[in-house]
Amino acid sequence: MSIRLHRQRGLSLVELMIAVVLGLVVSAGIVTLFTASNNSDLARAQLERLQEEGRFAITQITNDLAMSGAQYCVGTGGNAYASAAGTYLDRLRAPTVYASNPDALMAALNDVTTSWNAPYPPAPAAPYSLPSFLAMRGYDCSINDCTPVDPSIKQNLNGFGIPGMGVKVDDRVVGASVITVRYVDPAGGLAISTDENAVGSTLIRNADGTVTAKLDPSSYKPAAKDFPLAMLADCSGAQIFAVSGQGSFQLVSTGDNFVQPTISPNMVAPKLFDLGRDLTTVTYFLKVVDNGDGMGHTTGALVRRVNGGDGGASEEIARGIERLDFRYGVQLADGTVRHYSAEQVDNSSAADCPTMPLPIHGNDDHGCLWRSVSFIEVDLLVDGQRPLYSLTPNELAYSYATDGMTTLAPPSASQRKVTPLQQGFPVPMLRREFTAVVALRNFNP
Repeated sequence: MSIRLHRQRGLSLVELMIAVVLGLVVSAGIVTLFTASNNSDLARAQLERLQEEGRFAITQITNDLAMSGAQYCVGTGGNAYASAAGTYLDRLRAPTVYASNPDALMAALNDVTTSWNAPYPPAPAAPYSLPSFLAMRGYDCSINDCTPVDPSIKQNLNGFGIPGMGVKVDDRVVGASVITVRYVDPAGGLAISTDENAVGSTLIRNADGTVTAKLDPSSYKPAAKDFPLAMLADCSGAQIFAVSGQGSFQLVSTGDNFVQPTISPNMVAPKLFDLGRDLTTVTYFLKVVDNGDGMGHTTGALVRRVNGGDGGASEEIARGIERLDFRYGVQLADGTVRHYSAEQVDNSSAADCPTMPLPIHGNDDHGCLWRSVSFIEVDLLVDGQRPLYSLTPNELAYSYATDGMTTLAPPSASQRKVTPLQQGFPVPMLRREFTAVVALRNFNP
Protein backbone atom coordinates (compact mmCIF):
# COMPACT_ATOMS: atom_id res chain seq x y z
CA MET A 1 0.00 0.00 0.00
CA SER A 2 1.43 3.37 -0.99
CA ILE A 3 0.74 6.77 0.60
CA ARG A 4 0.46 9.80 -1.70
CA LEU A 5 1.69 13.08 -0.29
CA HIS A 6 -0.36 16.16 -1.28
CA ARG A 7 1.35 19.57 -1.76
CA GLN A 8 0.21 22.11 0.89
CA ARG A 9 -2.14 24.84 -0.30
CA GLY A 10 -2.86 28.23 1.43
CA LEU A 11 -1.02 29.86 4.36
CA SER A 12 -0.02 28.46 7.65
CA LEU A 13 -1.08 30.19 10.83
CA VAL A 14 2.44 31.52 11.36
CA GLU A 15 2.59 33.00 7.89
CA LEU A 16 -0.81 34.57 8.36
CA MET A 17 0.26 36.18 11.61
CA ILE A 18 3.44 37.49 10.01
CA ALA A 19 1.41 38.97 7.15
CA VAL A 20 -0.99 40.64 9.58
CA VAL A 21 1.88 42.14 11.58
CA LEU A 22 3.58 43.42 8.44
CA GLY A 23 0.28 44.93 7.30
CA LEU A 24 -0.18 46.68 10.62
CA VAL A 25 3.36 48.03 10.51
CA VAL A 26 2.85 49.38 7.01
CA SER A 27 -0.54 50.85 7.95
CA ALA A 28 0.92 52.47 11.05
CA GLY A 29 3.71 53.94 8.96
CA ILE A 30 1.23 55.35 6.47
CA VAL A 31 -0.91 56.83 9.28
CA THR A 32 2.18 58.31 10.95
CA LEU A 33 3.37 59.77 7.68
CA PHE A 34 -0.08 61.22 6.95
CA THR A 35 -0.39 62.65 10.47
CA ALA A 36 3.07 64.20 10.30
CA SER A 37 2.33 65.66 6.89
CA ASN A 38 -1.02 67.02 8.07
CA ASN A 39 0.53 68.54 11.21
CA SER A 40 3.26 70.08 9.09
CA ASP A 41 0.64 71.59 6.77
CA LEU A 42 -1.30 73.00 9.73
CA ALA A 43 1.85 74.53 11.23
CA ARG A 44 2.86 76.00 7.87
CA ALA A 45 -0.62 77.48 7.34
CA GLN A 46 -0.55 78.96 10.85
CA LEU A 47 2.88 80.46 10.24
CA GLU A 48 1.79 81.99 6.94
CA ARG A 49 -1.28 83.56 8.54
CA LEU A 50 0.79 84.78 11.47
CA GLN A 51 3.32 86.44 9.17
CA GLU A 52 0.59 88.11 7.13
CA GLU A 53 -1.13 89.53 10.21
CA GLY A 54 2.18 90.66 11.71
CA ARG A 55 3.39 92.43 8.59
CA PHE A 56 0.08 94.23 8.14
CA ALA A 57 -0.06 95.29 11.80
CA ILE A 58 3.50 96.62 11.89
CA THR A 59 2.98 98.50 8.60
CA GLN A 60 -0.19 100.21 9.84
CA ILE A 61 1.39 101.25 13.13
CA THR A 62 4.56 102.60 11.53
CA ASN A 63 2.55 104.65 9.03
CA ASP A 64 0.71 106.48 11.82
CA LEU A 65 3.78 106.88 14.02
CA ALA A 66 5.73 108.37 11.11
CA MET A 67 2.99 111.02 10.76
CA SER A 68 3.11 111.92 14.46
CA GLY A 69 3.54 115.63 15.10
CA ALA A 70 2.92 116.62 11.48
CA GLN A 71 1.86 120.25 11.11
CA TYR A 72 0.61 122.13 8.10
CA CYS A 73 3.33 122.99 5.58
CA VAL A 74 6.39 122.92 7.86
CA GLY A 75 7.31 121.58 11.30
CA THR A 76 10.34 123.61 12.36
CA GLY A 77 10.65 127.10 13.73
CA GLY A 78 13.93 128.09 12.08
CA ASN A 79 16.50 130.25 13.90
CA ALA A 80 18.96 127.42 14.55
CA TYR A 81 21.10 127.61 17.69
CA ALA A 82 24.17 125.73 18.88
CA SER A 83 23.36 123.08 21.48
CA ALA A 84 25.62 122.04 24.34
CA ALA A 85 26.62 118.97 22.32
CA GLY A 86 27.90 121.21 19.53
CA THR A 87 25.18 120.47 17.00
CA TYR A 88 22.89 123.16 15.60
CA LEU A 89 19.20 122.66 16.30
CA ASP A 90 16.19 124.47 14.85
CA ARG A 91 13.74 125.77 17.38
CA LEU A 92 10.50 123.86 17.74
CA ARG A 93 7.38 125.07 16.03
CA ALA A 94 3.96 124.76 17.67
CA PRO A 95 0.56 126.39 17.08
CA THR A 96 -0.16 129.44 19.23
CA VAL A 97 -3.34 129.08 21.29
CA TYR A 98 -5.35 132.28 21.66
CA ALA A 99 -8.50 130.62 23.07
CA SER A 100 -8.84 131.78 26.68
CA ASN A 101 -10.93 128.83 27.92
CA PRO A 102 -8.41 126.05 28.64
CA ASP A 103 -11.18 123.45 28.89
CA ALA A 104 -12.24 124.22 25.31
CA LEU A 105 -8.86 123.04 24.08
CA MET A 106 -9.09 119.79 26.03
CA ALA A 107 -12.64 119.22 24.78
CA ALA A 108 -11.58 119.68 21.15
CA LEU A 109 -8.88 117.01 21.46
CA ASN A 110 -9.46 113.28 21.92
CA ASP A 111 -8.02 110.56 24.14
CA VAL A 112 -6.49 113.00 26.64
CA THR A 113 -5.41 111.69 30.07
CA THR A 114 -3.75 114.86 31.34
CA SER A 115 -5.39 117.91 32.84
CA TRP A 116 -4.34 121.42 33.69
CA ASN A 117 -2.53 121.93 37.00
CA ALA A 118 0.12 119.91 38.82
CA PRO A 119 2.14 118.12 37.77
CA TYR A 120 1.28 119.59 34.35
CA PRO A 121 1.14 123.32 33.59
CA PRO A 122 -1.56 125.48 35.19
CA ALA A 123 -4.39 126.91 33.13
CA PRO A 124 -2.78 129.64 30.98
CA ALA A 125 -3.55 133.33 31.45
CA ALA A 126 -2.03 134.53 28.17
CA PRO A 127 -1.45 133.20 24.65
CA TYR A 128 0.69 130.06 24.69
CA SER A 129 2.18 127.38 22.47
CA LEU A 130 0.18 124.15 22.23
CA PRO A 131 1.59 122.22 25.22
CA SER A 132 4.13 119.50 24.57
CA PHE A 133 2.37 117.03 26.85
CA LEU A 134 -0.52 117.01 24.35
CA ALA A 135 1.68 116.21 21.34
CA MET A 136 1.79 112.47 22.04
CA ARG A 137 1.50 110.08 24.98
CA GLY A 138 2.43 106.47 25.62
CA TYR A 139 1.49 104.05 28.40
CA ASP A 140 3.69 101.08 29.37
CA CYS A 141 1.59 98.32 30.92
CA SER A 142 2.50 95.33 33.09
CA ILE A 143 0.28 92.57 34.48
CA ASN A 144 -1.17 94.83 37.17
CA ASP A 145 -0.99 98.46 36.04
CA CYS A 146 0.29 101.02 33.54
CA THR A 147 2.75 103.90 33.78
CA PRO A 148 2.60 106.88 33.90
CA VAL A 149 -1.15 106.18 34.33
CA ASP A 150 -3.74 103.70 33.12
CA PRO A 151 -5.40 105.28 30.05
CA SER A 152 -8.79 103.59 30.57
CA ILE A 153 -11.54 105.61 32.21
CA LYS A 154 -12.52 102.37 33.96
CA GLN A 155 -9.27 102.53 35.92
CA ASN A 156 -8.52 106.26 35.91
CA LEU A 157 -10.95 109.18 36.30
CA ASN A 158 -8.86 111.15 33.80
CA GLY A 159 -8.79 108.26 31.31
CA PHE A 160 -10.72 107.86 28.07
CA GLY A 161 -13.09 105.29 26.60
CA ILE A 162 -10.95 102.23 26.00
CA PRO A 163 -11.42 98.98 27.97
CA GLY A 164 -9.61 98.15 31.17
CA MET A 165 -7.17 95.23 31.22
CA GLY A 166 -8.60 91.73 31.63
CA VAL A 167 -8.90 88.28 30.06
CA LYS A 168 -12.53 88.42 28.92
CA VAL A 169 -13.69 89.23 25.40
CA ASP A 170 -13.64 93.02 24.79
CA ASP A 171 -11.20 93.64 27.66
CA ARG A 172 -7.86 95.27 26.89
CA VAL A 173 -5.09 92.67 26.63
CA VAL A 174 -3.14 92.28 29.88
CA GLY A 175 0.39 93.70 29.73
CA ALA A 176 0.04 95.39 26.32
CA SER A 177 1.08 99.03 25.96
CA VAL A 178 -1.02 101.88 24.54
CA ILE A 179 0.06 104.87 22.46
CA THR A 180 -1.71 108.06 21.32
CA VAL A 181 -0.29 110.30 18.58
CA ARG A 182 -1.58 113.49 16.93
CA TYR A 183 -1.01 115.08 13.54
CA VAL A 184 -2.74 117.52 11.22
CA ASP A 185 -4.78 115.64 8.63
CA PRO A 186 -2.99 116.32 5.32
CA ALA A 187 -6.32 116.10 3.50
CA GLY A 188 -8.12 118.34 6.00
CA GLY A 189 -8.62 122.06 6.18
CA LEU A 190 -9.98 124.57 3.71
CA ALA A 191 -7.86 126.81 1.51
CA ILE A 192 -8.72 130.41 2.35
CA SER A 193 -7.61 133.84 1.13
CA THR A 194 -6.74 136.95 3.11
CA ASP A 195 -8.07 139.04 0.20
CA GLU A 196 -11.74 139.64 0.99
CA ASN A 197 -12.46 140.21 -2.70
CA ALA A 198 -11.01 136.88 -3.78
CA VAL A 199 -13.09 134.05 -5.21
CA GLY A 200 -13.76 131.22 -2.75
CA SER A 201 -13.36 131.23 1.02
CA THR A 202 -12.03 134.49 2.48
CA LEU A 203 -10.93 136.06 5.76
CA ILE A 204 -12.19 139.50 6.78
CA ARG A 205 -10.96 141.71 9.63
CA ASN A 206 -13.99 143.31 11.30
CA ALA A 207 -14.08 146.82 12.80
CA ASP A 208 -14.15 145.43 16.35
CA GLY A 209 -10.97 143.43 15.72
CA THR A 210 -12.64 140.06 15.33
CA VAL A 211 -12.12 137.92 12.24
CA THR A 212 -14.82 136.49 9.99
CA ALA A 213 -14.21 133.48 7.79
CA LYS A 214 -16.64 133.35 4.87
CA LEU A 215 -16.63 129.76 3.63
CA ASP A 216 -17.28 128.83 0.02
CA PRO A 217 -20.30 126.44 -0.12
CA SER A 218 -18.84 124.75 -3.19
CA SER A 219 -15.79 123.54 -1.26
CA TYR A 220 -16.94 123.46 2.37
CA LYS A 221 -19.52 121.13 3.86
CA PRO A 222 -20.45 121.78 7.51
CA ALA A 223 -20.07 118.64 9.61
CA ALA A 224 -22.67 117.24 11.97
CA LYS A 225 -20.31 118.06 14.82
CA ASP A 226 -18.20 121.16 14.35
CA PHE A 227 -16.00 122.26 17.26
CA PRO A 228 -15.78 125.78 18.73
CA LEU A 229 -12.05 126.04 18.01
CA ALA A 230 -10.54 126.79 14.61
CA MET A 231 -6.91 126.76 13.51
CA LEU A 232 -5.62 129.20 10.91
CA ALA A 233 -2.28 128.03 9.55
CA ASP A 234 0.17 128.87 6.81
CA CYS A 235 3.78 127.94 6.09
CA SER A 236 5.15 130.10 8.90
CA GLY A 237 2.83 129.43 11.83
CA ALA A 238 -0.59 128.43 13.15
CA GLN A 239 -3.16 130.11 15.42
CA ILE A 240 -5.87 128.35 17.44
CA PHE A 241 -8.84 130.51 18.44
CA ALA A 242 -12.47 130.29 19.54
CA VAL A 243 -15.19 130.84 16.93
CA SER A 244 -18.97 130.95 16.71
CA GLY A 245 -21.21 129.97 13.80
CA GLN A 246 -20.48 126.25 13.74
CA GLY A 247 -22.55 124.39 11.17
CA SER A 248 -22.87 127.46 8.92
CA PHE A 249 -20.82 129.01 6.13
CA GLN A 250 -19.59 131.89 8.29
CA LEU A 251 -17.34 131.59 11.34
CA VAL A 252 -16.53 134.58 13.56
CA SER A 253 -13.81 134.73 16.21
CA THR A 254 -15.36 135.39 19.60
CA GLY A 255 -14.45 137.26 22.76
CA ASP A 256 -13.30 133.96 24.31
CA ASN A 257 -9.76 134.65 23.12
CA PHE A 258 -6.83 136.31 24.86
CA VAL A 259 -6.28 138.28 21.64
CA GLN A 260 -7.82 138.05 18.20
CA PRO A 261 -6.01 136.06 15.49
CA THR A 262 -3.66 137.88 13.16
CA ILE A 263 -4.33 138.21 9.43
CA SER A 264 -1.35 139.10 7.30
CA PRO A 265 -1.46 139.83 3.56
CA ASN A 266 1.83 137.94 3.32
CA MET A 267 0.46 134.62 4.56
CA VAL A 268 1.72 131.72 2.42
CA ALA A 269 -0.97 129.22 1.33
CA PRO A 270 -3.20 129.74 4.38
CA LYS A 271 -5.71 127.09 5.41
CA LEU A 272 -8.51 127.05 7.99
CA PHE A 273 -8.93 123.86 10.04
CA ASP A 274 -11.55 122.56 12.45
CA LEU A 275 -9.27 121.69 15.37
CA GLY A 276 -11.34 118.82 16.76
CA ARG A 277 -11.74 117.15 13.39
CA ASP A 278 -8.55 117.99 11.48
CA LEU A 279 -6.01 117.58 14.28
CA THR A 280 -6.21 113.80 14.03
CA THR A 281 -5.80 111.74 17.19
CA VAL A 282 -4.86 108.06 16.70
CA THR A 283 -4.67 105.57 19.58
CA TYR A 284 -3.44 101.98 19.33
CA PHE A 285 -4.22 99.26 21.87
CA LEU A 286 -4.89 95.50 21.99
CA LYS A 287 -8.32 94.04 22.70
CA VAL A 288 -9.29 90.48 23.67
CA VAL A 289 -11.43 88.79 20.99
CA ASP A 290 -12.88 85.29 20.45
CA ASN A 291 -10.66 83.32 18.07
CA GLY A 292 -13.65 81.70 16.37
CA ASP A 293 -12.79 78.03 17.00
CA GLY A 294 -16.01 77.41 18.94
CA MET A 295 -14.07 76.33 22.04
CA GLY A 296 -14.15 79.65 23.86
CA HIS A 297 -10.47 80.38 23.20
CA THR A 298 -9.36 83.99 22.80
CA THR A 299 -6.64 85.95 21.07
CA GLY A 300 -5.61 89.59 20.84
CA ALA A 301 -6.62 92.12 18.18
CA LEU A 302 -4.81 95.35 17.27
CA VAL A 303 -7.29 98.23 17.44
CA ARG A 304 -6.85 101.63 15.80
CA ARG A 305 -9.03 104.31 17.38
CA VAL A 306 -9.31 107.60 15.46
CA ASN A 307 -10.58 110.87 16.99
CA GLY A 308 -12.11 109.19 20.00
CA GLY A 309 -13.54 106.29 18.04
CA ASP A 310 -16.51 108.26 16.65
CA GLY A 311 -18.78 107.53 19.58
CA GLY A 312 -16.80 104.62 20.95
CA ALA A 313 -16.32 102.51 17.83
CA SER A 314 -12.80 101.52 16.85
CA GLU A 315 -11.30 99.75 13.86
CA GLU A 316 -9.83 96.27 14.26
CA ILE A 317 -6.63 96.11 12.21
CA ALA A 318 -5.23 92.60 12.75
CA ARG A 319 -5.78 89.53 14.93
CA GLY A 320 -3.37 87.30 16.78
CA ILE A 321 -1.50 90.23 18.38
CA GLU A 322 -0.54 89.22 21.95
CA ARG A 323 2.05 91.81 22.94
CA LEU A 324 2.58 95.47 22.01
CA ASP A 325 5.43 97.53 23.45
CA PHE A 326 7.15 100.82 22.63
CA ARG A 327 10.49 102.40 23.44
CA TYR A 328 11.05 106.11 22.80
CA GLY A 329 14.13 107.81 21.41
CA VAL A 330 14.08 111.39 22.71
CA GLN A 331 16.34 114.29 21.85
CA LEU A 332 17.34 116.34 24.85
CA ALA A 333 17.98 120.08 24.93
CA ASP A 334 21.73 119.54 24.39
CA GLY A 335 21.10 117.54 21.20
CA THR A 336 21.90 114.11 22.64
CA VAL A 337 19.46 111.22 22.12
CA ARG A 338 18.37 108.78 24.83
CA HIS A 339 16.16 105.68 24.95
CA TYR A 340 13.34 106.28 27.44
CA SER A 341 10.28 104.48 28.73
CA ALA A 342 6.91 106.23 28.68
CA GLU A 343 7.24 107.10 32.36
CA GLN A 344 10.70 108.62 31.83
CA VAL A 345 9.43 110.73 28.94
CA ASP A 346 6.47 111.91 31.00
CA ASN A 347 8.66 112.84 33.97
CA SER A 348 10.72 115.29 31.89
CA SER A 349 10.88 119.00 32.68
CA ALA A 350 11.92 122.25 30.98
CA ALA A 351 15.61 121.61 31.66
CA ASP A 352 15.44 118.51 29.42
CA CYS A 353 13.70 120.07 26.44
CA PRO A 354 14.21 122.59 23.63
CA THR A 355 12.53 125.93 24.32
CA MET A 356 8.99 126.50 23.07
CA PRO A 357 8.10 129.80 21.33
CA LEU A 358 5.51 130.78 23.98
CA PRO A 359 5.95 128.66 27.11
CA ILE A 360 3.27 128.73 29.79
CA HIS A 361 4.48 130.85 32.69
CA GLY A 362 4.77 129.46 36.19
CA ASN A 363 5.53 125.81 35.43
CA ASP A 364 8.43 123.47 34.66
CA ASP A 365 6.83 122.13 31.44
CA HIS A 366 6.20 118.65 32.83
CA GLY A 367 6.10 116.03 30.07
CA CYS A 368 7.76 118.32 27.52
CA LEU A 369 9.82 115.49 25.97
CA TRP A 370 6.69 114.10 24.33
CA ARG A 371 7.27 116.72 21.62
CA SER A 372 10.95 115.73 21.37
CA VAL A 373 10.46 112.06 20.47
CA SER A 374 12.59 111.55 17.36
CA PHE A 375 12.03 107.82 16.87
CA ILE A 376 9.97 104.99 18.35
CA GLU A 377 10.86 101.31 18.60
CA VAL A 378 7.84 99.05 18.11
CA ASP A 379 7.78 95.47 19.42
CA LEU A 380 4.93 93.10 18.47
CA LEU A 381 4.31 89.46 19.38
CA VAL A 382 1.94 87.66 17.02
CA ASP A 383 0.43 84.20 17.61
CA GLY A 384 -1.28 81.63 15.39
CA GLN A 385 -4.72 82.44 16.89
CA ARG A 386 -5.87 78.79 17.23
CA PRO A 387 -4.28 76.04 19.37
CA LEU A 388 -2.19 73.45 17.52
CA TYR A 389 -1.55 70.61 19.97
CA SER A 390 0.95 68.79 17.74
CA LEU A 391 3.61 71.50 18.17
CA THR A 392 6.83 70.43 19.86
CA PRO A 393 8.49 72.36 22.72
CA ASN A 394 11.06 73.71 20.26
CA GLU A 395 8.29 75.00 17.99
CA LEU A 396 6.52 76.66 20.93
CA ALA A 397 9.63 78.58 22.00
CA TYR A 398 10.02 82.24 20.99
CA SER A 399 12.04 85.35 21.78
CA TYR A 400 10.70 88.80 22.64
CA ALA A 401 13.09 91.72 23.07
CA THR A 402 10.96 93.63 25.60
CA ASP A 403 11.32 90.65 27.95
CA GLY A 404 15.09 91.10 27.73
CA MET A 405 15.35 87.74 25.97
CA THR A 406 17.27 87.45 22.70
CA THR A 407 17.22 83.63 22.56
CA LEU A 408 14.30 81.23 22.20
CA ALA A 409 12.56 80.29 25.45
CA PRO A 410 9.32 78.52 26.46
CA PRO A 411 6.10 80.58 26.71
CA SER A 412 6.13 80.15 30.49
CA ALA A 413 9.76 81.23 31.01
CA SER A 414 10.20 83.05 34.32
CA GLN A 415 12.03 85.97 32.65
CA ARG A 416 8.93 86.99 30.69
CA LYS A 417 7.16 90.15 31.85
CA VAL A 418 3.83 88.57 30.92
CA THR A 419 3.02 85.05 29.71
CA PRO A 420 0.22 83.80 27.44
CA LEU A 421 -1.44 82.07 30.41
CA GLN A 422 -1.53 85.35 32.35
CA GLN A 423 -3.25 86.92 29.34
CA GLY A 424 -5.79 84.09 29.11
CA PHE A 425 -4.49 82.84 25.73
CA PRO A 426 -3.88 79.17 24.77
CA VAL A 427 -0.22 78.11 24.98
CA PRO A 428 0.11 75.61 22.04
CA MET A 429 0.46 78.13 19.20
CA LEU A 430 3.28 79.41 17.05
CA ARG A 431 4.53 82.84 18.12
CA ARG A 432 6.81 85.26 16.32
CA GLU A 433 8.20 88.71 17.11
CA PHE A 434 7.92 91.68 14.72
CA THR A 435 9.93 94.85 15.30
CA ALA A 436 10.36 98.24 13.66
CA VAL A 437 12.17 101.50 14.36
CA VAL A 438 10.12 104.45 13.16
CA ALA A 439 11.77 107.81 12.53
CA LEU A 440 9.48 110.73 13.34
CA ARG A 441 10.51 112.99 10.49
CA ASN A 442 8.15 115.75 11.60
CA PHE A 443 10.44 116.30 14.58
CA ASN A 444 13.32 118.16 12.98
CA PRO A 445 15.09 120.41 15.47
